[in-house]
Amino acid sequence: MTARIIDGKAIAETLRDSLALRVAKLPYKPGLRVVRVGDDPASGVYVRSKDRAAAAAGFDSATLHLPANTTQAALLAQVQALNADPAVDGILVQLPLPRHIDADAIIAAIDPEKDVDGFHPLNNGHLSTAQPKLVPCTPKGAMYLLKSTGVALAGKRAVVLGRSQIVGRPMAQLLLAADCTVTIAHSRTRDLAAECRRAEILVAAVGKPELVRGDWIAPGAVVIDVGINRTADGRLVGDVCYAEAVHSAGWLTPVPGGVGPMTIACLLENTLEAAEARRR
Repeated sequence: MTARIIDGKAIAETLRDSLALRVAKLPYKPGLRVVRVGDDPASGVYVRSKDRAAAAAGFDSATLHLPANTTQAALLAQVQALNADPAVDGILVQLPLPRHIDADAIIAAIDPEKDVDGFHPLNNGHLSTAQPKLVPCTPKGAMYLLKSTGVALAGKRAVVLGRSQIVGRPMAQLLLAADCTVTIAHSRTRDLAAECRRAEILVAAVGKPELVRGDWIAPGAVVIDVGINRTADGRLVGDVCYAEAVHSAGWLTPVPGGVGPMTIACLLENTLEAAEARRR
């Protein structure tokens, strides 16, 4: 068996094109502001990709780059100013933040209606009660990729490897809403490999390079690899060993070129949805 590859680049491009058409019909440009604190290299690459995608789709997008020694009070003041700015529809504070800043406090300070990352406690609550508003971008993108396969999700056994508030937990909620039977596995799970082998849908989001081996994957399973890791020899790899998984999975996302492009496309979709909701 050789897995069919889920082309996240192509699916993201289709979504971005459709968003650009919607934006072109509006009498305003949806406003997105990204706040970056410090000089984390990975954050810099990601933010630049967001800026390019937003500009290409016709959004009013800008990045506010603050120094690493920015105080928590100063960052909170910046967030409050963006909350109050009527030209701003979406606010994203790029993570990770410097250690002296409480990320939870910053996220909680963002206006939930402008929280296009979907991390605010109110947006988490809406998702957990099956009344989603702004959904975290990476899980939302992963659902697009799952649906692109044409595989019926209802009733499938799904395993989410990872329990973060950013990916693992919201991913499980979205799969539950799609009528999957969901297990969340994590670092304390006994016999992690056995849990993964039970999955008809496997979502790996733990940030450990090539943790999931080919023999952890049930034949024909749909595998969504959320991880993106830089190895000691400079390779960019996922949480799944691609070279092994491609011989056991039925469907598989590559790294790079799988979930990553969808995260940015879904950020734009969230921003457009926030803009439309604020102007109703």
